[in-house]
Amino acid sequence: MTEKTTTPNRKKQNKKAAEKTAELFSAQKKTVDKLKQVKYNRVEATGGDAENPLAAKAIEDKKGRTKYRQQEKKYHEVVQRAAQSEVLLTEDAGFIEAEGMERTFKFSQKQIRDNVDVNTQQKGFDLNLKEFGPYSVDYTRNGRNLLIGGRKGHVATFDWKTKAIGCELHLKETVRDVTWLHDQTMFAVAQKQYTYIYDRTGMEIHCLRKFVEINRLEFLPYHFLLAGVSKNGFLTYQDTSTGQLVAQHRTKFGDCNAMAQNPFNAIINLGHANGTVTMWAPNMNEPLVKMLAHKGPVKAVAIDRGGYYMATSGLDGKLKVWDVRSFQPVHEYYTHTPASELSISQLGLLGVGFGPNVAIWKDAFKEKQKAPYLTHLLPGSTVNSLQFCPYDDVLAVGHAGGISSMIVPGSGEPNYDAYEANPYQTGAQAKRREVLSLLDKIQPEMITLNPDFIGGVDRSSNEYIQEEKRLAYEANNPTEKFVPKKRARGKSSAQSRFIRKQTNVVDPLRVKAVEERQKQREQREREEKRKRNGGGDGEEGYSALDRFSAKKPKW
Repeated sequence: MTEKTTTPNRKKQNKKAAEKTAELFSAQKKTVDKLKQVKYNRVEATGGDAENPLAAKAIEDKKGRTKYRQQEKKYHEVVQRAAQSEVLLTEDAGFIEAEGMERTFKFSQKQIRDNVDVNTQQKGFDLNLKEFGPYSVDYTRNGRNLLIGGRKGHVATFDWKTKAIGCELHLKETVRDVTWLHDQTMFAVAQKQYTYIYDRTGMEIHCLRKFVEINRLEFLPYHFLLAGVSKNGFLTYQDTSTGQLVAQHRTKFGDCNAMAQNPFNAIINLGHANGTVTMWAPNMNEPLVKMLAHKGPVKAVAIDRGGYYMATSGLDGKLKVWDVRSFQPVHEYYTHTPASELSISQLGLLGVGFGPNVAIWKDAFKEKQKAPYLTHLLPGSTVNSLQFCPYDDVLAVGHAGGISSMIVPGSGEPNYDAYEANPYQTGAQAKRREVLSLLDKIQPEMITLNPDFIGGVDRSSNEYIQEEKRLAYEANNPTEKFVPKKRARGKSSAQSRFIRKQTNVVDPLRVKAVEERQKQREQREREEKRKRNGGGDGEEGYSALDRFSAKKPKW
């Protein structure tokens, strides 16, 4: 009797426990999914739920409200698919882990090469090119090809994994900087006087005569814009797809040798000799942001892939980390020698080059670190350029003695998007990618500090808008008082609308009336002239000065 009564109770308890476990698992899964969606979401929600007071239903226009909801639905679908696709991303970034009293920055490159597999060993190498240094380096977007340029005129391209050389040039003049364009088929070289564009075989295909004495080059891949800053302080934008000069801004800060682009919004950041950092867009003649970063000249600027943090170094011996969203410093470091080069990897490692030393800092943006992640010494040389390889754990260092490829575990993104940049693409895929990128090209006018403002609605109240206008007006005109302008809105009648529509219509009667009025005006002018010259009615006036005219009057 006892067994019969306890068995159903036990089944009920098991069932309740199973339901409770399922609820906990479901809640945990929802929390994880929500965190993933927050990770991939770059647009604020506007759907109108309990968590979002700025609802789409606040839009009065029915058609605009419907379009806004459809757009928001697409955003949510993209975020959900990106979060769900994490299941397919099987590769994880691996870092060096020290044991006991060991420190990772004590590990040399030789020790790292001796303890990794054969394929990884081949990624670390040194090129001794002392005759043509110091060198500048640049990787393609997919990280497959490497471009090097020596200050004394040596330029070369090669597949750094297979060591297959693409082309090699000896220009016999000064080379200040090099950069790839949209893919490995073309690259730009800032030479002594002008900037030249070469193809993959090394043939010169274009000379940019507006790029005069360029110090630094940057290429905006989504806009097909080549940007360069010169010794005389001019920032120039050239469209490489059409060949047109887009803009040329005078920075008014003199010689500039520090330049970096924000990958998130395509804003160009420049570091100047007076310690300021300016942010530029091609559609504005003045800098969008001007901030005092150092007490001495700025030597290098770098921005992370998400566009959240910026690292700057100056001759005052400081290395600062800035929050780009608030333009406030986050952390500050001191270097024994002023850092001349900075580079940020895809996973947020910060590479710093100062003198003959290279230091890599891990989690430098999250909290202030006490020791670097890795270090490397180049005896008898000076670092001139740093570049992390996309989708690989490699850092290329250009120095006075040649090129060094460092193995930096955990620096590259392990999971690549084949539609964005494919390291293993074929020739047909490369051609297709080039055509699609040209079709998806973004116009220069779309470059702004906040690229998400397009398609948004300003829900600010009229009082808030008037207050912003007042503050802006009083800041630009300190001696004048702001007086809001009241716009007079009159009624538009049907007759007025009809008349406005007829302004560009060719009407024969109207043309004839205009001609008649013109003839009458000319006739009145002739009569007035005749009266001024003393002529009577029906008699042409004659002046004493008319004797010098070519045509004699009739008496």
